[in-house]
Amino acid sequence: MYTLSEQQIDFILSDIKSRGVEMTDLQVGLLDHICCIVECELEPDGDFESFYRKTIPRFFKRELREIEEETILLLTFKHYYAMKKVMIITGVVSTALFILGSLFKIMHWPGASVLLFSGIVSASLLFLPLLFILKTRESNSRRDKLVLGIGIIFGILISLSTMFKIMHWPYANVLWLISLGTMFFVFIPLYFFTGIRNTEIKTNTITSTIMLVLAVGLLFALTSLKPSYQVTKGNMYTYLNNELLLHKMQSKLSDSIQNTGMVSSINNNCESIKELIIQYEIGEKSIPADFEAKDDIIKEGNLSNDFYDNGKGVQLLYDLKKAVGQYNSLVKLEENKIPVVNTILETDPSKFGLYSNFSVLNSLVQIQMFLASSEMN
Repeated sequence: MYTLSEQQIDFILSDIKSRGVEMTDLQVGLLDHICCIVECELEPDGDFESFYRKTIPRFFKRELREIEEETILLLTFKHYYAMKKVMIITGVVSTALFILGSLFKIMHWPGASVLLFSGIVSASLLFLPLLFILKTRESNSRRDKLVLGIGIIFGILISLSTMFKIMHWPYANVLWLISLGTMFFVFIPLYFFTGIRNTEIKTNTITSTIMLVLAVGLLFALTSLKPSYQVTKGNMYTYLNNELLLHKMQSKLSDSIQNTGMVSSINNNCESIKELIIQYEIGEKSIPADFEAKDDIIKEGNLSNDFYDNGKGVQLLYDLKKAVGQYNSLVKLEENKIPVVNTILETDPSKFGLYSNFSVLNSLVQIQMFLASSEMN
């Protein structure tokens, strides 16, 4: 067993201080620990200085003062490691949920919305706030904390705006533009002018800024600020004209024909599905004739969540397919049957979300037109 001299103990203490450890209690603790290792592991006739140089790196990865920094962090932030663990777990879980949700959505499997919602919410409200809290505790620079804070806010906004778009909730575009604006006009300038002053990271700052500008520019290029009004208006007038033509055809049918169980069932199902689509878009059951004056504009887009999984729209479509199938089985002439092949009736209702709102609306009107035409004959 090796016995340390007073001079060797003073040497160890002096070296600890010179390596940046300023807390007295920590100096004493490290000194005691190092002395125990030396006395237990060094041979009685061993070389103290050589052994000490090999021993001291056991206590740090880069510098010995890391121990003091971690100690201060632990003393001032008692739950640091618990929060760090929670942050890592929520990050992994939210990423896994988002990837699975995206896969389920692409494949049109049930549960996609729940997975995406859970993944985005956990990332936005748990992972990113925890990341901000932990990182600000590790940094002493107010400027770095501000840059980090703006970056986290952008991450939360872009995550929530993505969720709003996926869920077809209102104000999704507004939230998306706010996210891009925050990134382009606040975060990027702040990040650039903060990093450019530091000669050590100047080149990395310039490169990263260029990449950020390109990324935000690409996202902005994919953003539709103002869809073509003429196209939108044209879609609405096409649907309204089809509806007008349908009503003229139906007016030529007697009440006894229109109230026939099979005919009434098909028409009622079509009207219920159309009302569900229009109600979601403009909050009314039908498109008013003066929709331009009221600004009740329906933009062509995806169907609501009622047409996914086991939603109300999916159930109505199953009923419509069944009613059309029964009707066609009773019609003798092939030309009087309602077409099914290469129409929405041929599609599995659980995959109806593949269609846009206007394609479904016009298809439903066509089904009713074929029905009216068949009954006229």
